[in-house]
Amino acid sequence: MVKVKDIVSRFAEFAPPFMAEKGDPIGLQLGSLEAEVHKLMVTLDVRPEVVQEAVKNKVDFIFAHHPAMFKPVKQFDLADPQNRMYAELLKHNITVFAAHTNLDNANGGMNDWLAEKMNLKKTSILLPTQHEQMFKLAVFVPQKDASKMRTALGAVGAGQIGNYNNCSYSLEGVGRFQPNNQAHPTIGKKGSLTEVEEEKIEVVLPARKKSAVLKAMFAAHPYEEPVFDLFKIEELGQKYGMGRIGFLEEPQTVRQYAEFCKKTFKLQSLRVVSKEPDKKIERVAVLGGSGGKFYTEAQQQGAQLYVTGDISYHTGHDILASGLSALDPGHHIESICKEKLLELFTKWNVENNWKLCLIASKLNTDPFMFI
Repeated sequence: MVKVKDIVSRFAEFAPPFMAEKGDPIGLQLGSLEAEVHKLMVTLDVRPEVVQEAVKNKVDFIFAHHPAMFKPVKQFDLADPQNRMYAELLKHNITVFAAHTNLDNANGGMNDWLAEKMNLKKTSILLPTQHEQMFKLAVFVPQKDASKMRTALGAVGAGQIGNYNNCSYSLEGVGRFQPNNQAHPTIGKKGSLTEVEEEKIEVVLPARKKSAVLKAMFAAHPYEEPVFDLFKIEELGQKYGMGRIGFLEEPQTVRQYAEFCKKTFKLQSLRVVSKEPDKKIERVAVLGGSGGKFYTEAQQQGAQLYVTGDISYHTGHDILASGLSALDPGHHIESICKEKLLELFTKWNVENNWKLCLIASKLNTDPFMFI
């Protein structure tokens, strides 16, 4: 029996909620984390036609990139098509979960998928890089219990540094304590000063695993009152951020690369913002979604071309004035997430023996058509 909470917990290891931009309504949209899941559908958008597709396919869990609820419902008036969609989801016991900017920011997530599709090499994060908050835990245990403690801490994710797991450091020393009359000492006697040969075990851990690591530490520790230190560490955690910037294998003109993107993303058309469409470029930045306002960051990092969606009229003029070129292939190129999320969930389905039926929405939810 697999529940929604099991699936989203695994996804949180890939794109943790803390990576989302402030105020972004990610996470559970409708339904229950305790709901059982038999059939999961991934989608870019949650629209009425997508919900009907889910109902027809007997889906009980929709995992979306774009939140179904950007704004809270104040009046549940079923004359509103959006509210009718919510009612339909509840009627058919379909739970909806969204991973938006946390998926955009995640390493190996949306913007890496787009950069890969656009043949960008040697990519790095476009917008200011952020770091996951990290801690160092130092716990003191009797030497005979040290191996058990290291195993317990490693099992819940402490001691992971880059591609290395179960990293720790130990120092041996002598611990001293005197149990009072209310104590229940594992070692020593009440009222007597006791000396124990102990090992100090140091491990690093991400903030998101702090509760689990401390719980494991207390469970594995033989003492009634474990002694430990917990410190914040600056800029040790994984780096993450919005957008990517990289290089083309060979220089192309703005016009040539625009044609490549049009073909790659199967677009009817795209918008080009450039004073020199036949100028050759090799350093390209991409930011999925609505990233027009970030063109200055792309330019500051040396981009000759900036690819993003929803560039407004006035922002387009500003980009022209700056000397930068830009492509607006639309917001809907993020539909690449359906293929990529399906790959991830298929992998985790096997690894965790979930036995889920997995599908991707087949609908095109781009609201625009070109004639």
